[in-house]
This record gives sequence, C-alpha cells and structure tokens, in this order.
Amino acid sequence: MGTTDPPPAALLIAGPPASGKSTVAASLARTLGATLIDQDVATGPLLSVIGSLINIDDIDDPRLATLTRADRYETITCLAEDNLRVGNTVVVVAPFTAERTNLRAWEDLFHRLQRATDGAVTMVWLYLSREGLLQRMRDRGADRDASKLREERRFIDQLDFGPPVGPHIPIHAVGSVDQIVRSIINQLKADFALPSMAEPAGDIA
Repeated sequence: MGTTDPPPAALLIAGPPASGKSTVAASLARTLGATLIDQDVATGPLLSVIGSLINIDDIDDPRLATLTRADRYETITCLAEDNLRVGNTVVVVAPFTAERTNLRAWEDLFHRLQRATDGAVTMVWLYLSREGLLQRMRDRGADRDASKLREERRFIDQLDFGPPVGPHIPIHAVGSVDQIVRSIINQLKADFALPSMAEPAGDIA
C-alpha cells in the first residue's frame, strides 16, 4: 500500500530587520520543495512606483508603510492561499508585525490559511540580541541600512524584540543558514507532518 503525502503547510517566517528572514526562508523553501513568497519580492516593484508618486524613496518610511500595508499583506496572503489550494507548501517571508503583536490579527490570518489547507500553519520567529542585529547590519553593508546605522541606537531602541503573542516556533538566528534551517525543521518535525526534504546548504548573509 502506498503512502499518502502530508497536506501542504504554510510556514510564516518573521523576525526583526537583519535577522536573516529572506536568506533562511529561501533555504528552507528549497529544502522542503516549497513555494517561496517573499513580501519584498512580490510587492517591492509596485511599492517603488507608489513611493515615487508620493515622493518617498525609503520603503521603510512610516507614511509609505501605512499607505500600503494592508494591500501588501493581502497580496502575499492571496499568493499563499492559491499555492496551498493546488497542493504547494509555502514559506512566506514578511515582518508580520500586526500578526505578531495582535492575537486577533494572527488568528484571522491563521484561520484564513487553514481554510486553504489541512496541513500545518505556523509562524517561525527568528530572534537576535540587539547588538547581534546591529553587527549583522554593519557587516552586510546594505544600502537600506545606511540611514538606520547613522542613528543606530535610536533605531535599535524603537524596535520591538518581543516574541509573537500567538503560537510560534522561536529560533535563535545565529550560525550558518544550514544550522538555522536544521533547527527549524527539527522543531517542525516534532509537531507536524512535513513534505520530503532535500539537504539544506549555505551561509547566512
């Protein structure tokens, strides 16, 4: 008798800036054979157009974030739902700030994705110390970090490092990507049925 593949899962990767969300999510998606949905990739080009129309260059500017937040999250949620319905596990990358800090917002997203799959729906929270996060930003030298690092203490003090209020898997985002992905998979295996996996590889940026 053949075995039945587990239903597709929705894995939401959240964490503060420079915690390695995109890098880890890409490796995790590759390992699971999952569809990768990165908010910046999926909505970044249109966000840039909107920013140019209202004369805002910084995608992290609160005015731009407030204007576009609902539609950006609706976009990635719809992409996740469509993939789940056709049988694809999804790894979704975004800050998920409201869903992390507001239990009702998390429950709304959880139930929406759960209606698209009988598989697992869970958030993975990548966390770092304040100094560890600042050092990673200094090391990676990304253009988008320049303004933050000019006032790094002010930037770091305004970040919320608290864990999600809802159920989640906490992962200390230190070490190589391989180590972090293995840690995520080991914790997922303890609670959920997962698709067959390839070998993770790579180092965190």
